[in-house]
Amino acid sequence: MTFDRILGARAARIFSLAVLSFFVFPASPQTTNAPQAPPPAQSHGTVIFSRSTDESGQTTTAVGPAGHPAFGQSVSAPVANDAERQSLTFTSFDLDVHLRAAEHAISVRAIVAVRNDGKSPLAHIPLQITSSLNWERIRIAGHDAAFTVATLNSDVDHTGQLREAAVTPAAPLAPGSSLNLDVTYSGTIAQTAQRLLAIGTPEDVALHSDWDSIGVDFTGLRGFANVVWYPASSVPVILGDGARVFDEMGEHKQRISGARFRLRLTSEFPHGNPPTAALINGHNVPLTITDSPTSGADVSGIATAAFDTPALGFEAPSLFVAIRTPHQAANATFFASPSDEANVPNWSQAADSVTPFLEHWFGQSPRSRLTILDLPDPRDSPFETGALLVTTIRQAAHGELSGILLHALAQAWMSSPRAWLSEGVAHFMDTLWIEKQSGREKSLDLLESSRAALALAEPPSPGESPGQPLAQATSPVYYRTKAAYVFWMLRDIVGDPALSAALRAYSAADDAARGLGPMSSSAYFEELILRATTQFGENRDLSWFFSDWISNDKGLPDIAIDSVFPSPSAGPPPPTPHSSKSSSSLEPGNNPTLTGPDSSSWLVAVNLSNSGYAAAEIPVTVRNASTSVTQRIIVPARGKATVRILIDGRPTEVQANDGAVPETQASIHIKTLSDADSGTPSSSTSPSTQ
Repeated sequence: MTFDRILGARAARIFSLAVLSFFVFPASPQTTNAPQAPPPAQSHGTVIFSRSTDESGQTTTAVGPAGHPAFGQSVSAPVANDAERQSLTFTSFDLDVHLRAAEHAISVRAIVAVRNDGKSPLAHIPLQITSSLNWERIRIAGHDAAFTVATLNSDVDHTGQLREAAVTPAAPLAPGSSLNLDVTYSGTIAQTAQRLLAIGTPEDVALHSDWDSIGVDFTGLRGFANVVWYPASSVPVILGDGARVFDEMGEHKQRISGARFRLRLTSEFPHGNPPTAALINGHNVPLTITDSPTSGADVSGIATAAFDTPALGFEAPSLFVAIRTPHQAANATFFASPSDEANVPNWSQAADSVTPFLEHWFGQSPRSRLTILDLPDPRDSPFETGALLVTTIRQAAHGELSGILLHALAQAWMSSPRAWLSEGVAHFMDTLWIEKQSGREKSLDLLESSRAALALAEPPSPGESPGQPLAQATSPVYYRTKAAYVFWMLRDIVGDPALSAALRAYSAADDAARGLGPMSSSAYFEELILRATTQFGENRDLSWFFSDWISNDKGLPDIAIDSVFPSPSAGPPPPTPHSSKSSSSLEPGNNPTLTGPDSSSWLVAVNLSNSGYAAAEIPVTVRNASTSVTQRIIVPARGKATVRILIDGRPTEVQANDGAVPETQASIHIKTLSDADSGTPSSSTSPSTQ
């Protein structure tokens, strides 16, 4: 394997870069014999730290010969431990980023504030960046701080490695205390799919998934989980250890939620090739270009931009700089490459076609303008963060494009710092769009396709595992799948007008002011829902719903139809506790004329039970050949409930739940009634549970 210097003398003058050291290493079983990323000059060692997990779930650490990093003291084993990595919370990022696109190079000075959220003092402050970058200097209170450097195997970065600096403060950082660090680092970021190749992913697939790199035409740095270009602290995890990599990705986003973020960008570009788009954390920021038309070809132009936000949401900071042609649409900006500009009108028309649907739910204007950035290769995997979609602006059918644009625009309309609101609402809109096109059953089929994964992730009981309360969820199966179910249930409980009113009234700034991160709550959105229901004449107590489904993770309900008692009735049924509005498939006055014993009204008592730990309000439907009647009822956790439904004509079938409420085993329960069931409990159960 050859080693190259990343910059010449001129670049060194600009960046103050030195020759980088890289490690060629035998990794843990998941990375053994994997192709390595092209390393820079003068390798001095092998891997010093690897991690794997045995069948019992225990983490095994292997320490090898020490390397000799270019900066900081080399060590024979990592100095920081997992407890220190998990205790560290970043509360502020202030970054000066200098790109030299022609050499794929980056140089960063970062002033970061960290807090000890653990229970013990921290003797070391662990700071991590991608292994293709090198730590140069770390200062505390204006003085150089001692630090060691280790290379860790971790697949939260596309190289499969992190470069960890363990900083030793003058005194251990006490629990709850904060510290400011002034750090500089530099190096190159070129495309590599080392982590995916190491687990046997075909090279073509791997490279079109891990496309992060710095280049003249396109610079894409997606952040933690793809390329760690800013300081982070995480537990080393490897692909193949179940869902640990993905759990660490979500936990990282949650830990930095609420952090202040500032970035000043300076990007050098070859004369005559200025970038036209800069996107920081999904936001389109204006560029200032300095490129004299009389300068020689060997004199670089300079592009600058700045971004400042008081609080990060549930996101990994990202940076994109590209040469693209902007095209404006009603609520979106398309940055297209020359080969894809002809496709922009079709994308714009698709955006226009779904806009009235979104306006109906959210109001006339999105909270953020959608930006779509064209990827360099049509086979590259799309990426989404907030109101930014990075994808190929390719030719596609209108129906396919409308689905893509609906989801992306929903993110722009909602634009929340909380994952369960931004992602959950967008996936909820996806299902409502299918309902609009193909009916409710098809949209619930889409939800059902991911219910099994949710049921598997949920704790069997609150006592066995805390699970992930939706307001603090870090896993997609919660903040996407479960959240979409929650909005379906809210829709059925409070109605479309009230839910729409709450979504329209939502303010991301007001929500963020309530606090983000691990201690997030749903109190603000609960207030909006209660205010909206009062506005539309409903004054229901929904505290049970927010407690069981959002503020806490009590698992899923498990509903059963215990028994059914149908009997002829001459009068209306007695009131049913917790039942809501009834509905019939026949309009008033259009009932068919019934003769014989089936022409009378029947009162059907349906006894239900819930063996789960979360209460649920479900629809219960009684049918016969001519009509159906539905009432809603709350079935308490670990409890029972009875609903009584009056129907014209002899009932033939009872259904509990229609798939809108996720359950552990099945989300639709049907019992078929026979003539012999009159006055006796029914026990004939249809196997047609989903």
